[in-house]
Amino acid sequence: MPKNRMAVAVLASGRGSNLQALIDACDAPDFPARIALVLTNVPGANALARAEQAGIPTAVIDHRRFPSREAFEAAMRERINKTGAELVCLAGFMRLLTPGFVAAFSDRLINIHPSLLPAFPGLRVHGRVLESGARFTGCTVHFVSAETDAGPILIQAAVPVHPGDTAETLAARVLESEVRVYPQAVRWIGEGRVRINGAVVEIDGVAAPVAALINPLPEAATAGVRRQPTISISEKK
Repeated sequence: MPKNRMAVAVLASGRGSNLQALIDACDAPDFPARIALVLTNVPGANALARAEQAGIPTAVIDHRRFPSREAFEAAMRERINKTGAELVCLAGFMRLLTPGFVAAFSDRLINIHPSLLPAFPGLRVHGRVLESGARFTGCTVHFVSAETDAGPILIQAAVPVHPGDTAETLAARVLESEVRVYPQAVRWIGEGRVRINGAVVEIDGVAAPVAALINPLPEAATAGVRRQPTISISEKK
């Protein structure tokens, strides 16, 4: 294991799919980070079971028990700071954070969102993608800013929209990319390769892909490709 691995706190509210990807990544001998805390605002969230099974300390801070958002976030900050966490990862944490909380972890707070930001911020992403007719969607790991689903972008994965997709099938395919790119982003940060230059994230030792992605494929490229039936949005409803 690398010495002095970066301590990470993960905030989650639900099933913990991206949390599990981070847990699995941290098990690798060469991974430069460790999860010091999994914190949830939802008692009984499946993320707790995943963390406990991995032997990771957990905390439940129920937002309903606090008189204000600021008081709730103060309790979270105190618990996170006790771990010495150098990075905070949002992994399906379903509470909007105040500018004060974001500022407290400036350049140390990242999120994963299931679209190619800045397109489709907010909720109900996959249904909106399908309604828009977009040919590509994907996921984005970004540093968190005071504006929702904004902030400098670390890494993105493009996912093609298929004929016949529903919000559920598209979400499942996007998740396959989420669980790949989130650990990669944490690795780069843990290795000290990431710098924020204004709105741009610079990462040492990486390269952009050369080839363009095209969807739908031109006919010449579709020989032997199994075609999916075309279903209109109106037929899905």
